[in-house]
Amino acid sequence: MGNGTTRLGHGALFAVLTVALGAFAGAFAWAFFFLMNLGIDLLWVKAPAALEAWGLPAVAYPLAFCVLGGLVIGAFQKRCGPYPQDMNAVMASVKATGRYEYRHMGASFVGALLPLLFGGSVGPEAGLTGVIAGLATWVGDKMRFMGGQIRELSQVGVAAVVSAIFSAPLFGLAAPLVGYADESQGQSTTTVEVPKAAKLVVYLLAVAGALGAMLLLGSLFGRGGGLPHFSDIALGAAELAWALPCIALGAAAGWLFHGSGRAVQAMARRLGDRPVTKAVLAGALLGGMGIALPFALFAGEAQTEQLAATWTTLGAGALIATGLGKVVVTQACLGLGWRGGHFFPIIFAGIALGYAMAALTGIDPVFALCATTAALLGTVMRQPVMTALLLFLVFPVKAVFVLLIAAALGSLVPLPKRQSQPER
Repeated sequence: MGNGTTRLGHGALFAVLTVALGAFAGAFAWAFFFLMNLGIDLLWVKAPAALEAWGLPAVAYPLAFCVLGGLVIGAFQKRCGPYPQDMNAVMASVKATGRYEYRHMGASFVGALLPLLFGGSVGPEAGLTGVIAGLATWVGDKMRFMGGQIRELSQVGVAAVVSAIFSAPLFGLAAPLVGYADESQGQSTTTVEVPKAAKLVVYLLAVAGALGAMLLLGSLFGRGGGLPHFSDIALGAAELAWALPCIALGAAAGWLFHGSGRAVQAMARRLGDRPVTKAVLAGALLGGMGIALPFALFAGEAQTEQLAATWTTLGAGALIATGLGKVVVTQACLGLGWRGGHFFPIIFAGIALGYAMAALTGIDPVFALCATTAALLGTVMRQPVMTALLLFLVFPVKAVFVLLIAAALGSLVPLPKRQSQPER
């Protein structure tokens, strides 16, 4: 009786702790996005306007500021180390050991924020995942009296924060069970843990807490971040006729993502252990691209909304150049020390290419976005189902067959030969 009561009490406490951790993960993600947006507004809207009022040319601002960002990021990494870790590395550690080292949570937070403030074409998911996984591990270490059950807390925290970052609960649930968000770096994902019903309930509680906190804070203070959602899609004869060309363009961009990644890795190896030099070079490439193609800057959340409002005023050529340029500059950032994630910028790249196809053919824009983005992300991720689950963030559920077919075809594209494992 006593043991049963104790187990019941531990179970109730763990459920409460799970919801609280999920809510904290959601609130933390919202606060990170909110802080990021405030910093970007100050550094990329107010500061250039002030400089222009003083007679300094605003057109050169992206190059100068991104090079400065390279100096800051390189100096930070030289002092603190290569933080944050890639999201796949965080998930792999949590899945293998049930924990994630929390001594470097501050470095992960700062290391994730700096590239975003300086206009980096990277996403925030790497730093946020590492911080929440580390925090969950710390909580678990402080509550060892609960026994082996507490080992699940880090995975639960990862599921919550991934769901909050992407507003994609199914993707957030699946990724920690697989152990990797995707196979873009060649990870094996053959072992998938199928959770028991009780464990699934725990995950759902954490995800609900995370999304609830995001929604509450968003309704009170405004949305902290994230991509917009396209709610409708049309499918007719014209869309079917142009489906394969849309998929082919997206898959070609996915191939370019891998190919440019190999080239950047080779460049990074030649530069050796020079974090400042590599980060400054990335800043110069990013800033130069940002002058020619302004949408090449940043992770892509706010830029997707801007593109949705202005794409009809841009030519198809400019949209294609933006999508392909975004793919290349994302790899340049990631490979040369501007650490972060690739999901947000790659989704933006697919959307730019989709709008280009809509401009060229006159087909339904959302259908074109679905086909090109899913094919691009499918070529990058190599996991069609995970691709579709992630893209529910942006596209309606009724587009599931378009997403799955395009992602599956993209995942079949042969990739450039791997020279060596990338550094992450």
